[in-house]
Amino acid sequence: MATSQLNQKTFTGAGDLIKILPTGTVFLFQFLSPVLTNSGHCEPVNKVLVLVFVILCGLSCYLSSFTDSYVASDGTIQWTIVTPSGMWPTPPTSDSLDLSAYKLRLGDFVHATFSAAVFAVLVVMDYNIVLCFFPSLVEQHKVVVQALPPVVGAVSSVVFVTFPNTRHGIGYRSTSTTTGVPKATSIA
Repeated sequence: MATSQLNQKTFTGAGDLIKILPTGTVFLFQFLSPVLTNSGHCEPVNKVLVLVFVILCGLSCYLSSFTDSYVASDGTIQWTIVTPSGMWPTPPTSDSLDLSAYKLRLGDFVHATFSAAVFAVLVVMDYNIVLCFFPSLVEQHKVVVQALPPVVGAVSSVVFVTFPNTRHGIGYRSTSTTTGVPKATSIA
């Protein structure tokens, strides 16, 4: 297989994985990673900053799975946190909404866990992070970058087919409707 075809498959696999992450978190990570790692030439303070930053971004990926949105009666998009009993805060016009569609489910935890795992793969694929924390593994990094996205993509695909997600939380792409409940159609 030619190198260009292998690179294309790697980028396609990474692109497919990124679709299940909150877009703002991924953008922030991609934007600040080179700055915080000093382009891979880390001092101890850079390592601490990067570690805190990666943990915060990972938490964002995990916790974003527990948010959802709906279209209020006035047509505005409202975001809420999903709880075992429904939404918090409860919408003032909850009579017109089917709140059972917004209850916390097992699939939410599965999606949250795999979103954090996919973000971890994105972190491992970042050359500056590898150069900063594991400079001796730079050569092996090429193999990881080529092999990890398809493997994680395949496992994640099976899990996400088993536990389909209908949430349209903060930072995620949205669709028009899900299970008859009006959902947000765009991110404000």
